[in-house]
Amino acid sequence: MFSDCCGKGDRGQLDLGCLPWPQWYRRGDDKSSSTVDRKVCLTASTTKSLTSCEVSEAPKEMTEPLKLCVAWLQAYFCEPRMTEKLPMPPFHHPLLEQASFTREVLWTLLRDVKFGEAVSYKQLADLAGNGKAARAVGGAMRRNPVPIIIPCHRVICSSGQAGNYTGGSHLKEWLLSHEKLQKEKLAY
Repeated sequence: MFSDCCGKGDRGQLDLGCLPWPQWYRRGDDKSSSTVDRKVCLTASTTKSLTSCEVSEAPKEMTEPLKLCVAWLQAYFCEPRMTEKLPMPPFHHPLLEQASFTREVLWTLLRDVKFGEAVSYKQLADLAGNGKAARAVGGAMRRNPVPIIIPCHRVICSSGQAGNYTGGSHLKEWLLSHEKLQKEKLAY
């Protein structure tokens, strides 16, 4: 979902990268065939008391699934409790439509590991029905087509270390810290 341009920006900003307008989001009325310049770029800014998510680039007309995705991500960064009330963007990706252990792991993660929680690869393997498949869970995390929405950043090593992440370890640690801080704010 996110390009490899994720990284630290200036003054507490984190460049979340760009959501390409992938083939599997172009269902319905979008008849175009080019994805080269069809993307939505997001930047998150954090201060001690404020987190914001800004759409810095977007096509003039977005499909409804992409609008849902952007709305969900903005809520995730700015009003996390709203993500439970928003409809989940539709996932028209073959990996999520065909029966497989990877699909089971990703859906289990989405359903069972809540905002501000973390689970080890082994624990997620247990939840998905195969406690001996912790390494396969790592493979499923690498193939996740919609990171952040299907929160693979919440899967950590049994030792408590963050572990690997497609967007880089700094992004995974930032996402985990963001969720912990937001959960603490909601507890008050």
